[in-house]
Amino acid sequence: MQELTLFELNLQIKKALEQLESSYWVIAEIGQIQVNQSGHCYLELVQKENTQVIAKARATIWAYTYRNISAWFERIAGSSLTVGMKILANAKVEFHEVYGLSLNIKDIDPSYTLGEREKARQEVIQQLEKDGVMEMNKGLTLPLVPQKIAIISAESAAGYGDFINQLKNNLYGYKIHHTLYQSVMQGSKASESIISALHQIHKSNEVDLVVIIRGGGSQLDLDCFDDYELCNHIAQFPLPVLTGIGHERDTTIADMVAHTQLKTPTAVAEFILQGFISFQTQIEDYFKTIRNITLEHLMVEKEKILSLQAGIGHSAVIQIHRQNSSLNFLTQSIRHHAQSQLKTASNSLNSIEQKINLTNPSHILEKGYAIVYKNGKPLRNKTVVKGDTLETITSKQKISSTVKTTESR
Repeated sequence: MQELTLFELNLQIKKALEQLESSYWVIAEIGQIQVNQSGHCYLELVQKENTQVIAKARATIWAYTYRNISAWFERIAGSSLTVGMKILANAKVEFHEVYGLSLNIKDIDPSYTLGEREKARQEVIQQLEKDGVMEMNKGLTLPLVPQKIAIISAESAAGYGDFINQLKNNLYGYKIHHTLYQSVMQGSKASESIISALHQIHKSNEVDLVVIIRGGGSQLDLDCFDDYELCNHIAQFPLPVLTGIGHERDTTIADMVAHTQLKTPTAVAEFILQGFISFQTQIEDYFKTIRNITLEHLMVEKEKILSLQAGIGHSAVIQIHRQNSSLNFLTQSIRHHAQSQLKTASNSLNSIEQKINLTNPSHILEKGYAIVYKNGKPLRNKTVVKGDTLETITSKQKISSTVKTTESR
């Protein structure tokens, strides 16, 4: 067996690799990417099976080439090259005796990356449809005048400031209570952060509506809103969710599963305020309708009252005439009856007077009788003894006498 130094071995490897094609179209995922001050781009490309890395290689894009590739890629794909992105790169295999194997990238096809992203999106959409949750949040009733709004955003985001200004400075003076739930709104941690905010909102149990907003950004910045776990949570959230992610061109899956999708945070604020305006207009219309119906009823009842007044006036005259006739008849009857009763009573009194007069002691005395008193009391069955003083009353005199003798009978 021939013995080789490491350098000699590497030279043989280099010569062997030089026999390969001038370049290959390689499919890989960007594991790391860095651009130095000179403008050269250094990458680590990986291939994964599930989450396991099964292949890895260094790659370089020299400054001049990188400027052209990055500009073209960003214009077509809508985002810059970044970690986690799948690419189709045209690369030449190079080998250096000291630095080993590397790929010198000459070109990158942005359409492949777009296709891979769309493929991943479709897989998420299909899974959500299979789960039966795509329309769940849309089925919730949206409150016309939400009094308490939970906002998921970053406080420093321009979109958050636009939303708050639009909400606070509305021309109608509506007051809406809102609470910010801080969250990362882009990058690999965004999905987990937004889900955490949703859990906090659910625990608070004091919210009518949830708003997820952020400012504009590249397409790649929005990739987190195509995440299955995040979209699944939004779809099944028990309160209506409004999205204003701030991208005019593309619709994320989070937009698709939310109750209502709007393009920008300002549009979300306008949508909420429009609900207030519609509700106020509806109330004012109800008030006008009630007022008009009330006025109509009042007019009808007024006409009825006027008609009744006219009828009552005529009927009252007739009734008064009838009652006057009845009163006159009753007056005459009472007068006649009273006179008859008075006459009868007078005759009765005269008869009683005659009887009383007949029993009057003065009449008896005039007939020759006398009344004898002892000690001021009429003498009836009292015993009179010798020496008693008696008074005798006649019709003409009052006689005092002393008993000298008595005789029993």
